[in-house]
Amino acid sequence: MVKAVVAGASGGIGQPLSLLLKGSPLIDELALYDVVNTPGVAADLSHISSPAIVSGYLPKDDGLKLALTNADVIVIPAGIPRKPGMTRDDLFKINAGIVQTLVEGIAQYAPKAFILIISNPVNSTVPIAAEVLKRAGVFDPKKLFGVTTLDVVRAETFVASLVGEKDPSKTTIPVIGGHSGETIVPLFSQAKPAVNIPADKLDALVNRVQFGGDEVVKAKDGAGSATLSMAYAGFRFAEKVIRAVKGEQGIVEPSFVYLPGVAGGDAIAKITGVDFFSVPIELGPSGAEKAIDAVSGANDYEKKLLEAAYAGLKGNISKGVEFVQNPPQK
Repeated sequence: MVKAVVAGASGGIGQPLSLLLKGSPLIDELALYDVVNTPGVAADLSHISSPAIVSGYLPKDDGLKLALTNADVIVIPAGIPRKPGMTRDDLFKINAGIVQTLVEGIAQYAPKAFILIISNPVNSTVPIAAEVLKRAGVFDPKKLFGVTTLDVVRAETFVASLVGEKDPSKTTIPVIGGHSGETIVPLFSQAKPAVNIPADKLDALVNRVQFGGDEVVKAKDGAGSATLSMAYAGFRFAEKVIRAVKGEQGIVEPSFVYLPGVAGGDAIAKITGVDFFSVPIELGPSGAEKAIDAVSGANDYEKKLLEAAYAGLKGNISKGVEFVQNPPQK
């Protein structure tokens, strides 16, 4: 039996993500939680002819407790979306508080669950979650993931259109670092099968992967951000975690994790100078079984991108830790 929870299920990412999870044959129970509309979203999804039993909860009447109890996998897309002209950092105070509250609930009601954080800015919200779990004495680094799969999906898609591959998912491209702007580093030199990107197209391609979210915000003309592609990416990662937990071997996907707590992560932390970093992760029954060092194989062009990523990440991570250790005055 697998119980999946979506915290923030009524939002622009939460609804399509919940739809995809409802359609998965791997999930037996799907609990939806949000501050508005969840009973309606749950009722709508419950009419779909797939195995998962759906329930929806609001904060009242112990909703968070009921949603989280006995959860195996919890996906958190909760938060407000980015608006035109707004950086991921602008979202920080609001979304940081939302994530902190949800993770406090997880520490209490579902301390052994796998936690997949989508809420931006991921570079800061994952360290916030780690601090909350540490304080509660239930932090398992193998079970806390920042979902950076959208960067991978974009890299696959944009490269495919450039090299003429009809099925983008047939190309594996490690995207490492963080999950905003210059902290996102696609390692095209390590693509499998190998891809030949013209030198005069490389800068624009990297920039498009790093700032693909801005492209969507602009195209939606103030009406939203990347919700559908993010829902797909969140589902793809959640399903890989569930498949690995069920015993399927050889599943690897980049994710933003606490390196010192994952096998192979210490060496990567020494190279990068940061404790939280997205690298390809070998998934297994306990979660993040192994961090794979894609950093050392970076070419000279990618090493320059990585230097910028390290600098940005240090500030993002410390901002998240600081938020929990010294809460802002209300």
